Amino acid sequence: VQLQASGGGLVQTGGSLRLSCAASGRTLSDYGVGWFRQTPGKEREFVAALSISNRRAYYDDSVKGRFTISRDSAKNTVNLQMNSLKPEDTAVYYCAAGRAILSMIRNPLGYHYWGQGTLVTVSS
Repeated sequence: VQLQASGGGLVQTGGSLRLSCAASGRTLSDYGVGWFRQTPGKEREFVAALSISNRRAYYDDSVKGRFTISRDSAKNTVNLQMNSLKPEDTAVYYCAAGRAILSMIRNPLGYHYWGQGTLVTVSS
């Protein structure tokens, strides 16, 4: 699976962005999908995921209620709608796909395929 992330940019605090991750080579609905983010000097951290096993969405507490992950099967994409953005959301965002078991869904090691990353900058 090849993944291509897009939609990042510069937004003010309280604003919104919609990230998209387009897949090619395989059907993305056959995989669990996740979004992670990373800032310089820090490890990649979990943001949100859709499980392949129970089709449920999972979120990190820091984004719960503000971010929404969703699939568009017709377009073979996964999206991350980000609302009420805060400066601490500034990071490079990566999409990922894999067949992680539930215990690994928040762990980058649970994913086999990664997009190239898209930068989100939230100004204060």
